[in-house]
Amino acid sequence: MNYFSTLLLSIALIFASCNQESQDALPSEVDPQVTTVDAHSYSNTNEIRTEHLHLELDVNFDEKIISGVARHQMSSHTTNQAIFDVKNIAISKITTGKEDEKEAKFTFGEHSPLLGQSLTVEIEPETEFINIYYQTTDKAEALDWLSPELTEGKVHPYLYTQGQAILTRSWIPLQDSPMNRITYSADITVPSELLAVMSADNPTKKNKEGKYHFEMKQKIPSYLIALAVGDLTYIALGENCGIYSEKELADACAYEFEDLPKMIAAAEELYGPYLWDQYDIVMLPYSFPFGGMENPRLTFANPTILAGDRSSTSVIAHELAHSWSGNLVTNATWDDFWLNEGFTVYFENRIMEKIYGKETADILATIEHQDLMASLSDIEKSDFPEDSHLKLQLKERNPDEGMTDIAYVKGAFFLRNVEHAVGREKMDAFLSQYFIDHAFESITTEVFIKDLKEKLLTPNDIDFDIDGWIYSPGMPEKHISVESARLDRMIDLAKRANASEDIIASDFKDAQRNDFITQEWLAFIRTLDANISTDFMTKLDEQFQFSANANAIVKSDWFKLSAKTKYRAKQDEMEKFLIKIGRRWLIEGVYQLLMDSSDKQDHDFAEQAFEKAKNGYHFVSRSTIEGIINK
Repeated sequence: MNYFSTLLLSIALIFASCNQESQDALPSEVDPQVTTVDAHSYSNTNEIRTEHLHLELDVNFDEKIISGVARHQMSSHTTNQAIFDVKNIAISKITTGKEDEKEAKFTFGEHSPLLGQSLTVEIEPETEFINIYYQTTDKAEALDWLSPELTEGKVHPYLYTQGQAILTRSWIPLQDSPMNRITYSADITVPSELLAVMSADNPTKKNKEGKYHFEMKQKIPSYLIALAVGDLTYIALGENCGIYSEKELADACAYEFEDLPKMIAAAEELYGPYLWDQYDIVMLPYSFPFGGMENPRLTFANPTILAGDRSSTSVIAHELAHSWSGNLVTNATWDDFWLNEGFTVYFENRIMEKIYGKETADILATIEHQDLMASLSDIEKSDFPEDSHLKLQLKERNPDEGMTDIAYVKGAFFLRNVEHAVGREKMDAFLSQYFIDHAFESITTEVFIKDLKEKLLTPNDIDFDIDGWIYSPGMPEKHISVESARLDRMIDLAKRANASEDIIASDFKDAQRNDFITQEWLAFIRTLDANISTDFMTKLDEQFQFSANANAIVKSDWFKLSAKTKYRAKQDEMEKFLIKIGRRWLIEGVYQLLMDSSDKQDHDFAEQAFEKAKNGYHFVSRSTIEGIINK
């Protein structure tokens, strides 16, 4: 059989295998066949599971409510109750049956501020369909209802959802665990002037009725169910890819993501065929809390990645890579989050290297390594120093707390080091088979370790420190490094500026901001000392227009340096930035440094900026910044 035939046959034979480590065994010697328990879900998926979900929903912008019914087709079972996860959802009734619906009794468990409530429905052993009639409330954490002024067009409102990690339960009553993979379909009604799109097959044009039907035929975990509704237009970029955006951003999107078909081709050459049919992007408003979210078939993206020089296209390479690592093979619990993100950062870098060359890939990896070192330092001083392990222990904690550079970058460097030990050819063969063996499964770290040992390390007689990487803090003493001559040059310039601020008149004479890419400026700005003079900051800002005209990623680091150096000449621009940008990664550090300042003036500025900005942030960013301000 050829590779593609083998893949399709393997996928057809796959069945779910969800496992967890034994608490008594040594970390790398655990039994991966122990039944997994998801500490972040009330659902009894070990007894009964949703196999298919059909949504019939109406989106009401006037009342900011989604209402309708969630129809669950359940697995065969012998239990007399099905338990779902809900959070701040108003349920009017629950029925069982498909054609002849009968009302069912249901009860709620005690409310948890983190997990919401259990919803227990009384059923019979022969019950196949459970229909939950409900509407969302103003406390739905997944939903971001945006008024027209927060959009590019300024005419129509906008709605999008963000379900990761455990927020989907705030807009759909379901078994909200990544262990339970389901297919879904939906009939969504929206205002006729708007277009609805989902993480499913999508329309490319509006219809007069505002009624849209969706199908997701591949099994996905619940956090990947996603919806966006806005005044959207569609641009095809290739045979099976394109981008949705407001028309005001269409040209910028078409330019920035011109290489999307090449990315898909590069990814398939590395690790096998793309199994989701279509790959599209929807460019959301600036309030979206992440750079991108890997919702299958439809990546959700933040306009801050429209850098103008294609220097942030690695975000799309990352979300595309999730079509294999994360969406095809998923973490079984949020303690295993690195399986999603570490693999994806590694894969993203391989895509970038294949398309743009090793120099570009090394620039990106070097910046990521800088981020990792900063995160390790912060975590070491935190209340949870064990969070620098790849395998986490997040019971009774928000899984959002595990979404750090540890999962992303330490995870990727772990795989880089495995590649270094065995060679790239063997590493690629192993990963290709890994995606085949576990396609459409949710697995634990321990399942991966078993595979790694049996299929790669032992056959090649490789002794590798698995425990040191996965179950220990920090970075192992011995690990490969990544270097970039272009970034080293910018770091050297910054170090010389720290010693003598006259480099503006010498090294940077006649230089313009656009002479350097985003990552070069990040390397330079991050290396400048906090004690450089405000006069020097003023000169840099006048020459390179960081505060006023840089892209959002450069602005973020520049405003963090401004907070450190007490450079306040452009605080009006900093405030504009904090009000406009809702991407958590870009604003969290600015707020943190302002609140860490010994000067009350900085605290007052941060509090006032947040008060103006908070209604334009999604719950994810708003709650994070609220925590910084209140602490």
